Amino acid sequence: MIPNDFTNLKLIDNEMDFQINQRVKLIAPLPYLKTSENMPMLRPPDLVAIDEIGEVLSLRSPETVEVKFRRGNFLIDIDKLQKVEI
Repeated sequence: MIPNDFTNLKLIDNEMDFQINQRVKLIAPLPYLKTSENMPMLRPPDLVAIDEIGEVLSLRSPETVEVKFRRGNFLIDIDKLQKVEI
C-alpha cells in the first residue's frame, strides 16, 4: 500500500559535498585501501591513520573520491570521509 501523505517523507541528498583540493580525513577504519593507479591494487589499511589528513585529488564517481595521503593515493567512499577545516 502506498501512503497518500508525503509530509514526513525524507529525501536523501546524494549530492557530492567534496571538492578538489579539499582537506579530508578518515572517520572509520577500512578493511583495505584501494590504490588509484591504472591497475588498482588492494593495500593494507594501516597505511593511513584515522587522524591523518589527506587532499582530494579527483571525484571518481558520486560515491568515491581519490585522496592523496602521505603513503599514496587511494579511492575512498565519501561516507568514510569527513571534511577538515584548516
